[in-house]
Amino acid sequence: MSASASDYDPLPDPPPPRHNYPSNGDGTRGLRLLVVLLAVLVVILAGPYLLSRFRYADTRARMQAEVDVASTQLTKVRAELSDLVTASRLVAKRVSPSVVSIHRADIQGIEGQGSGVIVDPEGYIVTNYHVLEGATGLHVILADGRVEYEPVVVGGDMRIDLALLKINKSDLIAADWGDSDQLQVGDLVWAVGSPFGLDHTVTFGIVSAKQRRTLSQRSLQGGLQSNPFQEFLQTDVAVNPGNSGGPLVDLDGNIVGINTAIVGQVYQGISLAIPSNLAKDTYERLKTDGWIERGYLGVSPQPVDDRLRRRLGLQDGEGVLAATVSAFTPAERAGLQRGDVILKWNEHNASDPFLLTQAIADTPVGSKARLKICRLVRSQPEELDLEVTVGAAPRLERLSQ
Repeated sequence: MSASASDYDPLPDPPPPRHNYPSNGDGTRGLRLLVVLLAVLVVILAGPYLLSRFRYADTRARMQAEVDVASTQLTKVRAELSDLVTASRLVAKRVSPSVVSIHRADIQGIEGQGSGVIVDPEGYIVTNYHVLEGATGLHVILADGRVEYEPVVVGGDMRIDLALLKINKSDLIAADWGDSDQLQVGDLVWAVGSPFGLDHTVTFGIVSAKQRRTLSQRSLQGGLQSNPFQEFLQTDVAVNPGNSGGPLVDLDGNIVGINTAIVGQVYQGISLAIPSNLAKDTYERLKTDGWIERGYLGVSPQPVDDRLRRRLGLQDGEGVLAATVSAFTPAERAGLQRGDVILKWNEHNASDPFLLTQAIADTPVGSKARLKICRLVRSQPEELDLEVTVGAAPRLERLSQ
């Protein structure tokens, strides 16, 4: 039986052709990862630079703002600053003509230099004792260039470290004395002298402290020894070798001190000057007598320690101990003994060894003075009154004439 075409279903259409094209998914992810890595690398490498640029811009803007503000403020205070500059110039002009350079030579031929200040138009010059000490030759150079080869040594006082010269010159310009007692800490002061041979150098600073006394010899560069007769103004004015004997002046150009020493060999900023009131008194006495006569007792005064103070029933700060009493002295002749505590010298309460020594020194030689003392008698404190005839302090070596 033959099959007819209707007996068979037609063949289905063939499926559409399938093409296996490669996928782009993996490549896109790789490219993105590469871009991210490159971006991170750029940030790591360029980030600090960009950050520094931002910081620089911020810092520069802040600094520029500070410059602008400072410029504005300086303009406002310029008048005050100009006043200070003008004052400094005037002070230098006022005192410089009175300042001299002192050149010296000793027996070994070693030369040195210091400063001095003319305090009298008759030719009197104040300087430091240590500037002249041991000199075998001197000459003085004035501000106008004139030279005095034969200055006369009128006298000197080693204890205070002052000396007086006289030169035979006319038309001298003298500086005026000021009042050092009126100085206050913080006041402006100027020093004029010849540091390292640089004539008429002017330096500037403030008063740092007053009434400096207890300084060890090791800390002082100059001719000083720590003793009761010395009292100093402390300043931060630049003072160097060669400044010794030159003036320290105030805002009026008046002498308020005689520059004498610096503290330390390395550190700077601490210089010492003899107060003008002490210097002026010494000058007047040297001018009259050529030396300083001082009252003398013959004791070594020291502070009273706590143990002895308790045994004597004294208050804190009361009394001065007679640590030693020298033989054949006014103190011994008056009956003062080692270990006694001096309570009064005349009408002055004794509390400070330096001040007591000064009070004794200021008492006229040959006059009578009253001493009130406290002494342990059979382990009990007893107050006694003594009378002493003030002697003359031993004279130290005088400057060569």
